[in-house]
Amino acid sequence: MDEQFQLLFDKMRIEMQNQTIEVTNTILEKMDEKLKPILEENQILKQKVDKLEKKVELLEREKKSNNIIIHGLPEGEQTTLDLIKLIKNCFLDELGIAIENYEINKIFRIGSKNKNKNEKPRPTLLSLVTGWKKIEIMKNKKKLKDLYITEDYSKETLEIRKSLQPKLIEERQKGNLAYIKYDKLIVKENSRPIDKRKREKSTSPQAELIQPRKQQTLNMSKSNRINAFDVMRGRSHSLSTTSVTTKQ
Repeated sequence: MDEQFQLLFDKMRIEMQNQTIEVTNTILEKMDEKLKPILEENQILKQKVDKLEKKVELLEREKKSNNIIIHGLPEGEQTTLDLIKLIKNCFLDELGIAIENYEINKIFRIGSKNKNKNEKPRPTLLSLVTGWKKIEIMKNKKKLKDLYITEDYSKETLEIRKSLQPKLIEERQKGNLAYIKYDKLIVKENSRPIDKRKREKSTSPQAELIQPRKQQTLNMSKSNRINAFDVMRGRSHSLSTTSVTTKQ
């Protein structure tokens, strides 16, 4: 009896396990069916968010495209007009570039005002109306003595550019043309042809001794050669003499 009860119990346990598996599978299938549209919608929303982030990045990039940041400009102006005059005079004296008031979109100091006068002056953001004026300034920025000018990048872009510096140095050490364009590293391999110099033939002392001997043999062979014209002349002369003797 005990064995029969044990067998019956085992069968019931197996059936219950099978039923639980079937129930769980059906529940999971139903959950998947219900979650499928939600997951698809979530994927679509992610794609839209990515597109919006790219658009925002492009707008921010376009907004900063005509901006430059001036570092080291002495801080002592009282109004914005004083700051404009200071920059105009600086660019005219050191760069030879004249900037009119209507070419300036906005200008201001970055950060809070320094309480201590001995502290480093705050950088100045200058936003220009046209891009060609910015290009002209950036081309001549090396002429500045006490100032230096940088692009107006976002914090994220600055971090990316900073992380690309070791790779930039590595590529330049290899001899490649490398530079950072916005937030990407551009590398162009050096395609200059390598000059392969032909190895000059070394002359040994034995070769120098053999060379005169060869020259002597060549000269002897040349001297032993019979000139064809001389042979023809001799034959014609002998024929003429024999003809004269026969006539006589």
